[in-house]
Amino acid sequence: MIPKNAHYAMVVDLRRCVGCNACTVACKMENGAPDGFYRSWILQADKGTYPRVTRVKLNHLCNQCQNPPCVPVCPVNATQRDEGGIVTIAPKKCIGCGKCVKACPYNARFLKPGKPTIADKCNFCFHRVQGGLLPACVGTCIAQALFFGDLNDPKSQINRVLSPHKREVLRSELGTKPSLFYIGLQEMLKGFDYGQYIQKGPFIMTP
Repeated sequence: MIPKNAHYAMVVDLRRCVGCNACTVACKMENGAPDGFYRSWILQADKGTYPRVTRVKLNHLCNQCQNPPCVPVCPVNATQRDEGGIVTIAPKKCIGCGKCVKACPYNARFLKPGKPTIADKCNFCFHRVQGGLLPACVGTCIAQALFFGDLNDPKSQINRVLSPHKREVLRSELGTKPSLFYIGLQEMLKGFDYGQYIQKGPFIMTP
């Protein structure tokens, strides 16, 4: 059961991530994403020039925005901020128009093929959270780089993890107020053209 007034969020500590893709596999198994599509994936690319080359490893998933641009564009109210502030999709309402997919500035949504075709994305494993469990990716991370919890609970682990760090988010200039935070984001993206890769969307894990 999700506590009243909870605000769930996730933290990715990029200093710890080893790029093993265990989170991507766990997510796919838990949520049944179709072949070629991912609710959560890791962008991996090299930056720099030889011999000074480093590897960029950046976890991508729905940013669970507090001001989500995907919500107001849905003509049937299938996308909404649900319990705990988690952005969810009601599959029985979705008509597969794709407006929410185009509205997402993080390219974290896709149209799930089938009959009917519906929108899909990460929802923090909403069914697991409702049962008091962690999202599948968090419990699977071998490097303990993922943290999940209630920002409105001052004693939660996620607040302890965030307290000594600046809350870094992707594309902060958009004002979407993500609930997906990163540690080490600025350092990871320094000298890297992130823009050319985000356009590839969740169907590509490596360039």
